[in-house]
Amino acid sequence: MAHGHDHSHGANKKALLISFIITTGFMIVEAIGGFVTNSLALLSDAGHMLSDSVSLGVGVLAFKFGEKVADFSKTYGYRRFEILAALFNGVTLTLIAIYIFYEAYHRFMDPPQVASTGMLTIAIIGLIVNLVVAWILNRGDTSENLNVRAAFLHVLGDLLGSVGAIVASLLIMFFNWGWADPLASVIVALLVMISGWRVTIDAIHVLMEGTPKNVDLDDIVRTMERVDGVQGIHDLHVWSITSGINALSCHAVVDGDLPVNKCQLLLQTIEQKLEEKGVGHVTIQLETATHPHNNSLMCDANHQR
Repeated sequence: MAHGHDHSHGANKKALLISFIITTGFMIVEAIGGFVTNSLALLSDAGHMLSDSVSLGVGVLAFKFGEKVADFSKTYGYRRFEILAALFNGVTLTLIAIYIFYEAYHRFMDPPQVASTGMLTIAIIGLIVNLVVAWILNRGDTSENLNVRAAFLHVLGDLLGSVGAIVASLLIMFFNWGWADPLASVIVALLVMISGWRVTIDAIHVLMEGTPKNVDLDDIVRTMERVDGVQGIHDLHVWSITSGINALSCHAVVDGDLPVNKCQLLLQTIEQKLEEKGVGHVTIQLETATHPHNNSLMCDANHQR
């Protein structure tokens, strides 16, 4: 399991690094094009790409920090830096969307002249670039790794921004609809805000050590209680150290007459079954039924020992 995580970790870091280089290069081109053509759709997309560039860079740094070994100061290592990067990206997405709304409002009030031909050319190039970057990131672990998913959503927002800019430039070219430019920006900003909000909530959930979404707590309890020798489970906690690395701690009630070698075998059996359920870091305290713990699934933190 650890080998698989290391492999996906390296692939994700490489995908983010390549995406960072491509995105940063085109972001500069699009920003210049937005100023030259006076297009808010291009400028907002360039601003979003700037946040992409920053988020991808932060994502690469997060993976780099995550590779640092655990020490006495950080006993879990630095892997959770990836979640902090995802939180940063989610908040950035939301703030950028708010700023685009603000700029679009003023453009609706006073639509400026837009160089639609130049806008169309740059938007098409942007669409191609974003498709390439989205494809690279999608080959990574966008379902499990929150950091990569946040970066992917950034790029997906850019891709939609390019589509919006293309449509807006065509409407301006053929119908002289100046309001199409800020309208495209608003639609993209709305999608960007939704993505940013979701990533932010997911990152906060991990930082609050909530139960991982891919873990069924009832199934975990049933799995442990089915192991021969386990009479009950309490003081149970399941959380994510970072994306793809789940941890569990609990107290397992066993027969007081159980031999030591049987206890070790019982622990190994539980650990194997939990690893199959996606929980790889397990800490279990064995105790007898006479132990003065409250016999509930999650004990009161102030129980008597």
